[in-house]
Amino acid sequence: MLLSLWRRWRQWRRGRPFWGGLFAVLAGAEICALPLAPLKVMLQQGIAGIPSVLMGIVMIVLGLTAWFSPAQRSLAGVLTTLIATAALVMSNLGGFLIGTLLGILGGGLMFAWQPNPPAPNPPAPNAAVPHPSPEPQDSVPPHSPTPTGTTAHPDPQGAQP
Repeated sequence: MLLSLWRRWRQWRRGRPFWGGLFAVLAGAEICALPLAPLKVMLQQGIAGIPSVLMGIVMIVLGLTAWFSPAQRSLAGVLTTLIATAALVMSNLGGFLIGTLLGILGGGLMFAWQPNPPAPNPPAPNAAVPHPSPEPQDSVPPHSPTPTGTTAHPDPQGAQP
């Protein structure tokens, strides 16, 4: 039972930019927590704490977006990095630099994450192996690494050079 839960957790975690999202959530919590000081300190700070709280909440939402919608990871990563950089100026040095550094790291990890390509299906154990025919194959010339008219490219998203 416990092993099954651990496998499901690992599969879920590996299918999304988990660490980038975690660092973004931690950065947002750090940036949010500093202006939410005791009431006596908050009264002295005034309205200046509102941007800090809003930036922290947005960073937490972006980290959760990367977890639960991995297709939006690029946008979430770029926005997290931009907000973390803006928090450096607008929010107590970005959570005394800790929030900004965690946000930049998390945004970079979210942006850089790529999904694993699906594993190829193994051949059936009793499948007949085709025998090579004695006549030559003229579809691909021997000096060409790819068939004419196609381009081999390892990018899983299908970008062309």
